[in-house]
Amino acid sequence: MDRLILLRHGKAEPDSETGEDFDRRLASLGVMESTDMGVRLADMGFRPDVALVSPAARARGTWEAASAAFPGVETRFDDDLYHADSGAIRREAEKALKDHATVMIVGHNPGLQELVVMLLQEGHAPSSLVARAQRNFPTATAAIFLIDDNGLPHFDGLFFPER
Repeated sequence: MDRLILLRHGKAEPDSETGEDFDRRLASLGVMESTDMGVRLADMGFRPDVALVSPAARARGTWEAASAAFPGVETRFDDDLYHADSGAIRREAEKALKDHATVMIVGHNPGLQELVVMLLQEGHAPSSLVARAQRNFPTATAAIFLIDDNGLPHFDGLFFPER
């Protein structure tokens, strides 16, 4: 089975110096929660072979903070992940999973949350878990799925930042 790790970027500053959403950086809380989530995932044995990262400043910052827990992981900044919908994120994940056993995607809501909910539903996760992911998917949250040989997702973990 392959593994897919979906990580929402950490808490970002409300504005950027340029005024552009793309340039919003992580707030200090975002750096801390991204670092902590990377360590938590690594401590549980969730180590990506490749990370696909939105090129937005807050996603880059999230990966920079989290990646300290994953030395040597191949990193690809993927323009298609910036504000991607769930279908686009899934397509990028499926392409990467053809060549890698464990793929991490660092991206944005609402697309990331929508994909998590969709995968939970497809994998027949308990309705309480689906409802929880629909209701609340804060910054620096990670959702992990095993993907079987038929492409069916199986829930493997949902981790919220400790605040």
